[in-house]
Amino acid sequence: MEDTDRDTDTGGKRTGKGGTAGKAAGKARKGGTKAVRAGHRTVEVHRPDKVLFPDDGLTKADVVDYYRQVAAVMVPQLRDRPLMLERLPEGLAGPHFMQKETPDHYPDWIRREEVAKEGGTVTHPVCDDKATLLYLADQACLTLHRWLSRAGRPDHPDRLVFDLDPPGSGFEPVREAARQLTGLLDELGLPAVLMTTGSRGLHVTVPLDGRADFDTVRGFAQDVAEVLAGRHPDRLTTAVRKQARGDRLYLDVQRNAYAQTAVAPWSLRAKPGAPVAAPISHDQLDDPELTARSWSLTDLAGVMEQARARPWSKVPARGRSLRTARKRLDALR
Repeated sequence: MEDTDRDTDTGGKRTGKGGTAGKAAGKARKGGTKAVRAGHRTVEVHRPDKVLFPDDGLTKADVVDYYRQVAAVMVPQLRDRPLMLERLPEGLAGPHFMQKETPDHYPDWIRREEVAKEGGTVTHPVCDDKATLLYLADQACLTLHRWLSRAGRPDHPDRLVFDLDPPGSGFEPVREAARQLTGLLDELGLPAVLMTTGSRGLHVTVPLDGRADFDTVRGFAQDVAEVLAGRHPDRLTTAVRKQARGDRLYLDVQRNAYAQTAVAPWSLRAKPGAPVAAPISHDQLDDPELTARSWSLTDLAGVMEQARARPWSKVPARGRSLRTARKRLDALR
């Protein structure tokens, strides 16, 4: 993947397992900042040698460099979507909080979008370019969570997400459920993409045309889950209460609601090992070694190889309408 933006410091000293800070680490000890070019902007990285992943020795400089390298594939997945930021200013060992409101001190060139919430509004940051992504990384935003709708039509999602987490410690039930779910979605004429979450499971995401509102989309997702669970009642369930699930995998559609978010593709996760939420191809689902954390910043080369493989390239970029899919689904119920 071609990337013409570069750090202003280009030494070869490694910091941790995932990246290269070069002479910047030395500069940080003197001046406390590192300048990174992003298009026509320069982003100042503060405390670049601050260790954010203590078990792995990964610093803020490593995190910023990671997001610099994946920006070409990640920014299109973020563009025009309100974000919720998962920030850890002192790293995994320090305070951990979720941020929705855009602080006043963010630079003017950071896009902001005001959306309605119960009892008022909230002004979310939006990441439309590499400079914004690197600025958020400097704010120790390790993980970006994106809305399923776009800023211009926040009530109408253009993504439908099924969240599949294993009922136990093994990952095979997730791979099996994802195969069954994508098979059903194929019957309905809905292409889907797959992503390891970097946490416990997989997301199966259907691109939509954005015409249906959240209630319609969530109702459709719930009905898909009910049909699938009906086909495999011994392995899958839609029971919300954990006590009712037993050892069956829960088909979670709860993210398909207004103001809910899902982890953005290529995001780091705030967990030891710095795992990555990595898009995968349908063929990779058959790999018995696949887990939710198969890619991480500790193997940056592996992440970049996955990015260059363009695992979602076979799925049409244009989202589908639910009208025909709804008719086909009703015929199966």
